[in-house]
Amino acid sequence: MAGTSSGDAVLPVPPIVEELGERFQAAGHELHLVGGSVRDLILGRSLTDLDLCTDAHPPETTRILQGWADRRYLVGARYGTVGAIKDGVRIEITTYRQEVYAEEHRNPAVTFGRDVETDLSRRDFTINAMAIRVPGGALVDPYGGVRDLAARRLDTPLDPEVAFADDPLRMLRAARFVSQLEVRPAPRVVEAIRRMHGRLAIVSAERIRDELDRLLLGARPSAGLRLLVETELAAEFLPELPALALEQDPVHRHKDVLLHTFAVVERCEPDLVLRLAALLHDIGKPATRRYTPEGVTFHHHEVVGARMARERLQALRYPNQVIDDVTRLIELHLRFHGYGEGWTDSAVRRYVRDAGPLLDRLNQLTRADVTTRSERRARRFEALQDELEERIARLAEQENLEELRPPIDGRQVMARLGIGPGPLVGEALAHLMELRMERGPMSEEEAYAELDAWAKERELDAR
Repeated sequence: MAGTSSGDAVLPVPPIVEELGERFQAAGHELHLVGGSVRDLILGRSLTDLDLCTDAHPPETTRILQGWADRRYLVGARYGTVGAIKDGVRIEITTYRQEVYAEEHRNPAVTFGRDVETDLSRRDFTINAMAIRVPGGALVDPYGGVRDLAARRLDTPLDPEVAFADDPLRMLRAARFVSQLEVRPAPRVVEAIRRMHGRLAIVSAERIRDELDRLLLGARPSAGLRLLVETELAAEFLPELPALALEQDPVHRHKDVLLHTFAVVERCEPDLVLRLAALLHDIGKPATRRYTPEGVTFHHHEVVGARMARERLQALRYPNQVIDDVTRLIELHLRFHGYGEGWTDSAVRRYVRDAGPLLDRLNQLTRADVTTRSERRARRFEALQDELEERIARLAEQENLEELRPPIDGRQVMARLGIGPGPLVGEALAHLMELRMERGPMSEEEAYAELDAWAKERELDAR
């Protein structure tokens, strides 16, 4: 083993951790700050949640926390973890352990370990296989985590096959760290993922989803996504992504859709709905690709892609609101391209109405989607997007674009026409909405006059 041993370095830890360490020491037990908490402390990042490990078993940990923690959580006790809240800080304390996945099971079988070095050997990566003993602050780094962190290298404490067999989700976590920490995976890590990617099948969709979210919100999502595709891991839970590597040919030339997708994701701000939409916005292209004398076309790929995205996000157990928002953005992401043909105010209002609360995200996705190498085309698109957003702002000053609806509602329509609930009310409101889109704001008197005229055409008696 290469690395820093206990006593070679002393690192300051938060006072709350030092205090807790003294309680465990008084009870005759060891306590270490461990994992991502140590990594972030070395990187100078703020610590929000604290991960610790101990030789104490859950019942003993629970007793030590009694009278000190504001609240305790015992849901993870069967896996060796006791959670606590102290002064608003979330703390998780885990007994030294070893995790091994049985071939047919999704949940790890836990065997408690005897010392911190053994516990660290079963951690996912060396940069997370460091500990700080408390009280005292002595660094324990038997696998060279500090060295790898300085070199921006992602490696495993033991052979990667051992790490990934313990928990196959670690293969996806590798891509997440590539995105979040901008580290480079060691060649043996990449090769192990290529050989073992099929093992991800035993991991729950919810755990996969959570790792994908963290990857997408990282500083370099394109690097993490590239690793997923190159190792074939993406095919296990997001096969639509590698499918974007469409075969190129010298006759029907078109941009590399996969590389374009990576670029679009990276150009979007770290908003989950927005980056999911960027990731999936072109997944309908392989199914809609056609060759014509003018070149390659992907007609209606936004409609096909939205449907495919909904199915994939449902399979990954995303919340319904996230699914609805992402698919709506995909459906609308090409709408702007008709703007250069000369939109009327009515067309701008429809764009705002159809985007609804997703308007700002849609505008950002549209901008990010322009990855052309032609500076002239890029400047043209940017100028058009600026013009559209300025027109939206001007219209918003003149009229309430957030309330794009007629000034009268269904009850008023029924009272005016003397009818009850039914399709006719919807038709009347749709007619008034069309007028609102075309003309802009109208008063109640104008709306009633238009409703009367509409009813007369249909030989309805208006009151």
